[in-house]
Order: sequence, then structure tokens, then C-alpha cells
Amino acid sequence: MATKRAFPAPITILMLVIIIAAISTWLLPAGEYSKLSHPDENSFLVKDADGERSLPFTQATLDSLGIRIPLEKFQAGDIRKPISIPGTYQEQERNPQGFFSILQAPIKGIYDTIDIVLFVLFIGGFMYVFNETGAMMKGITWLSYTMRGREPRLIAILTTIFSFFAASYGMAEEALVFYPVLVPIFLAAGYDLMVPLAIIFGGTSLGGLAAFSNPFSTIIASNAAGINWMDGLNERLLLWVISTAILVWYILRYAAKVKKDPTSSLVYRIDGKVSPPFETMVNKNEEVPVLDWKNKLLLFIYIATFLTMVGGVVFLKWWALEMAALFLGASVLIAVLTRMNEKKFITEFIRGAESLLSVAFIVGIARGVTVILNEGHVTDSILFQAAKLVQGMPPAVFILLLMVFFLVFSLFIQSTSGMAVLTMPVIGALALIVNIPGREIVNSYMFGMVIMSFVAPTGLILPALALVNVSLKAWMKFIFPLLVILIILCAIFLVVGIYL
Repeated sequence: MATKRAFPAPITILMLVIIIAAISTWLLPAGEYSKLSHPDENSFLVKDADGERSLPFTQATLDSLGIRIPLEKFQAGDIRKPISIPGTYQEQERNPQGFFSILQAPIKGIYDTIDIVLFVLFIGGFMYVFNETGAMMKGITWLSYTMRGREPRLIAILTTIFSFFAASYGMAEEALVFYPVLVPIFLAAGYDLMVPLAIIFGGTSLGGLAAFSNPFSTIIASNAAGINWMDGLNERLLLWVISTAILVWYILRYAAKVKKDPTSSLVYRIDGKVSPPFETMVNKNEEVPVLDWKNKLLLFIYIATFLTMVGGVVFLKWWALEMAALFLGASVLIAVLTRMNEKKFITEFIRGAESLLSVAFIVGIARGVTVILNEGHVTDSILFQAAKLVQGMPPAVFILLLMVFFLVFSLFIQSTSGMAVLTMPVIGALALIVNIPGREIVNSYMFGMVIMSFVAPTGLILPALALVNVSLKAWMKFIFPLLVILIILCAIFLVVGIYL
């Protein structure tokens, strides 16, 4: 008999993490680095304990502050968040976060991520409007029928595609749109919910490990560390090929075992017989499906909407606002083409948004952890103390401990761009002391963050689990062996990389 879930709900887990973060503000010393920002085209703004002051917007200003970032990166808008100024850490009076701060943290987190929250809600609205046309059901039925017997090939192709999108331009939240499409396909093929979860979330997460051109991690971190992001490109491409191949093998191995013996499914053994939210979309009828021109047009609109989103992100620098507007526009277009009643359209769109409300809340509340640490002035303290520990160490030990540092620190901060601008100017300066190539500093940051992103409750794993109705316990059981393999692989690349 299957055991009941032992883990609390995702939002409960996040609130517990917020409480732990608040407790740390009572125990850890408070302190901050001075921060440099670029509020306008003509000046820099330095903010520290003594207040704020403006400095000339010149390369000489950056050089005098020990910030090894070309001025052009600020002019182009590549560096948008305040960055830490090396050597400026100062202790401060503690600002412990109490009961009311804990209550306010998730709300402030939602404020900070309102763009992502709304993007998620608009995805839900779009999916419900599209599903109302029936094209999704027919399209999935047709695809599952035509791919029958070739699911392993489909797993390999999709996993590689998701990994490539993440490595090339940083696909993350956008992948949420694929769950309603792919879950029914693999359920109909005799797999469990873990397989599509591993393909979508696993693929997009793994891609960040060797993010060869990801503007939100590799490029920003390299800029902040003062190096060319192309440095180490060949190494990252090699790692992407190896790590993606390992993930494909890992998923195929699990999928084959589940298909042969459904009772070996971790979802079945740990969660019991969970009814997925997409179960009704699986057509068990053996009749060969037929797609008429109307359904083909609607499916084309669906695919074109996604491809437009990808193109917008990659070439037009779109983000949540533009993507949400795209899904809203596509929803209206579908309603017009199908002559959907106005009240029906509004009802379905709102129902869709409601269906992902818990996912949207999880995304926002996760940011509350960072809010607590920042307002308690311990984020920089953790960074400062960690930096002190690694000074003077042998290069191999330093780089491995640095990966461990990012592994732990990213449990609280899952924003790759935020982590980059917070740590790279300081950690990058430490690289000179221990004679380590800057590219390996960037790699250690990416390796640590990505490996932790597979399980960090402050990242996207909880929204993904909520979408497919799989417990964190089941996911941890599935992913842990792979994480051990990835840690060993990354450690080898880092140690070899510092001597190349």
C-alpha cells in the first residue's frame, strides 16, 4: 500500500524557510557592501552607510572602485541592478526581522515578482481558452497516436531541446506552458507524471549548468567579473553535450522501468494514485484521430504563439510584460476565430488564471526569503564571511569550495542575475588573489546555482511540482542520484579548467 505524503504543502515549506531566514537575522552579524547603480545616463550612484553620492559616469570611476566592468556594459543596459563594490564591506547594527516582517515578506516578494506572477496567470487564462476549443484534446490525441511506440525518441528530442533553450537564452518560467501539452502524452503512453516533469523541469534546469550564451547568467556574471563571456565557451559547450546526454540516459532508464512495471513508479510508491489535473485530456479511444482545417489552424496559433515568445525573448529582449501581452492577444484571437461568446471567454480566462493562482503565489512567496535576508542586512555578511574563508587556499580547493558556497547560498537566492551582480565583483576580485581564471569563477557560480535549482524551494521546483501534482519527496528520491553525478562531473571540469 502506497505511503501518504510526508512533506508539507509548497507554500508551507516556503514560509518555514522565511522563518528560518528571519531567525538568521537575529543570530548572524549584520553588514553590507557599498552598492553602485546607474540611475541615469550621466552618473553613477553609490549608496553606503553614510548615504548616497553621485560619481561621474566614466570608466575611470569604475577602475577607482575596483570594479572590472567595461563602461559599455552599463551604457548597453546589461547591468541593471546595483552591484557590490569590492573592499567596502562594513558591519552594521542588527536589523532583526520579527513577526510582522515575516508576515510582510511573502507580500513584498509578490510585489517584487509581480511581472512573473501575472505572466503565470495569463498563461493559465490562455490555456483554458484554448482548451475550450477542443483543439488541444484532438491535437494531443493525434500526437500520442502518431508517436505510439516511439516515446523514447520523443523523450530524447524534447529533453535536448529544453536543455538547449535554457543554455542558449535562459528558458525557465516560459516552460510552464508545456506541462498541459506534454503531461497527457506521456500518461497516455504508459509513463508516470515524473517523466514529463523530468523532461521539462529537468531539461530547463540542466541547460543552465553549461549556459554557453545565457544572458541572465553567463553574460551578466562574466560582465560583473570583468571578463569576456566568450572565455570558456568551448568548455561549456562540451559540458552541455555531456550533461544533456547523461540526463537523457537517466530519464530513459527510469521511463523504461516504469513502463515495464507501473508499480515501480516513484509517484505511485510515494504519493499513491494521484489524479493529475490533465488526466481528462488523455484520450483512451483507439480510433484514429483526424484533424480538420479548423483544429489545424488553432494548433498552428498555439505553436506560433510559443515560437513568437521564444523569438521575442531571444531577439527582441522580451520579458514577462511582453510575453503576458502575447498570451492575452492570442487568447482574444482564438475567441474571435471560434466565435466564442464574450461571457464564455471571460469566464474561461478567469478560470484559467485561478487554476494557476497557487503556482503564481509560490513564485512570489519564494522571493520573500531574499526580502528577509536583505532587510535583515545579513546577505552581504554571509558573502563576506565566505569570501574570507577561501582566501589563501590552493586553487583546486578554492574553486571547489566556491562551488559549494554557491550551492548553499543559492538556496536563498535563485535569481541568476541577482546572484551574479551581488557576488561576482567581490568573488571575481578574489580570483586574482588565488590565481584562478575568471571563467572558472563564473562556472563555479553557474554549477552551484543550477545544481541547487533542482531542489531549492525558492526556485521553480515547487511551482513545477504543483502543476503536475507530484510531491517534493518523490522528486527528491528521483533526482538525488543524478545530482551526485552532476556534482562529480562539475568538480572535474572546474579542477581541470583552472590548469588549462
